[in-house]
Amino acid sequence: MKSAVETLNPTRVRLTVEVPFEELKDSLDAAYKKINQQVTVKGFRKGKIPARVIDQRFGRGAVLEEAVNDALPKFYTEAVNEAEVNPLGQPEVDITELKDGELLAFTAEVDVRPAIEIPDYSGIEVTVDAVEVTDEDVEKSVEQLRERFASTSPVERAAQDGDVVTIDLEAKVDGEVLPDGVASDVSYTIGSGELLDGIDEAVKGLEAGGEATFTSQLKGGSAEGKDAEVTVKVTAVAARELPELDDDFAQLASEFDTLDELKADSRKRLENMKQFDQATQAQERVLDELLKLVEVPMPEKLLEDEINTRKHNLEHHQLGQMGLDLGKYLEIQGKTEEEFLAETKEQAEKGIKTQFILDELVNREKLDVSREELTEHLFRRAASSGMSPDQFAQAVAQGGQVPMLVGEVARGKALAVVVEAAKVVDTNGEVVDLSDDEDEATETAVEAAEGSESEASENK
Repeated sequence: MKSAVETLNPTRVRLTVEVPFEELKDSLDAAYKKINQQVTVKGFRKGKIPARVIDQRFGRGAVLEEAVNDALPKFYTEAVNEAEVNPLGQPEVDITELKDGELLAFTAEVDVRPAIEIPDYSGIEVTVDAVEVTDEDVEKSVEQLRERFASTSPVERAAQDGDVVTIDLEAKVDGEVLPDGVASDVSYTIGSGELLDGIDEAVKGLEAGGEATFTSQLKGGSAEGKDAEVTVKVTAVAARELPELDDDFAQLASEFDTLDELKADSRKRLENMKQFDQATQAQERVLDELLKLVEVPMPEKLLEDEINTRKHNLEHHQLGQMGLDLGKYLEIQGKTEEEFLAETKEQAEKGIKTQFILDELVNREKLDVSREELTEHLFRRAASSGMSPDQFAQAVAQGGQVPMLVGEVARGKALAVVVEAAKVVDTNGEVVDLSDDEDEATETAVEAAEGSESEASENK
């Protein structure tokens, strides 16, 4: 086999391949065998039809087509390896010559990873939010915990803000009760905003047995988006009672003996959360500065595929689960389709560029991923997906996604190298030490930048 490579542009090449006909022998034999199993010829046992009879009855052209389709992937792979190119996605193949008994010639155009020059990045400097936990933050945290331990008790008075009411609902559109517009014994906390607009004003001031009617735009169901006449009947009113903020509450709600100890623990947890947020912010801002430093030619076909993948995932997975279509989503977001596509393109370009640059750093810095690092990353991904580690690992293995996970960890390590070389200060001018939260925050920043998995990570 002879092959040559021609660079069409920084992200696309054309391979020209010539294959002597004798190298098709195995594929021709396989083609005859396959056709033998599929056809019946009178006078011959199934699978025992001579090649000359197959040629006569079904045509040599059908055999050649089957053989070429079988052989092309192997010859294409050999040409790619010989040319030492890194293809992205599937090639566009054109058979230019097929002479029976003599020659097979074809061309294959495919996007390739562009060559990237990464300049000195040691001068990167970013500013992040300072870690500051106020007394107000602590009080808010403790108050949220207190809310979780609230109790209710029935009262014989009109409902007011903060009360828990039990209600029956009936919604009509154009005077007709909706088939999914009736609900009974619904528990609702006044002021929570968890039900229909206007319901708070309707139920406040009503005692058990009271009834009111109001108009509200439906947020879901068969008449989503339409104005409905809603009748609400209060069947019970209960007052919410919060526990006293004292040592007894601390012992009830935590492992601590005193309220001061509980508050100290809340402050520490808030500090840890803000430190993690600060680390993630640092990684994201360092990555943004790195992206500004590096020129990356963008493979057009890869970019088109990534845009389509992101759009498909949004429409058929995320929005589908919420019962929305793209038009309704854009209406809620206040965006035109042109603005949406422009944003999607920008995000896709950033994701592809991030992968290319960090992969180049992985190679340049000779970064390896240990079994322990991969296992730790798998546990994190499993937790975020809502699956057990065993379930997630099985799904990854069955889907052939292990190389993808390895790539994610390696890119996280590459970004960590850049962050370590950068200067990170907070808004108070203090140098930030990211060592404690760096690993997980870096992976979070990389995942956020990449968004969905593009072909760049799947075709190395």
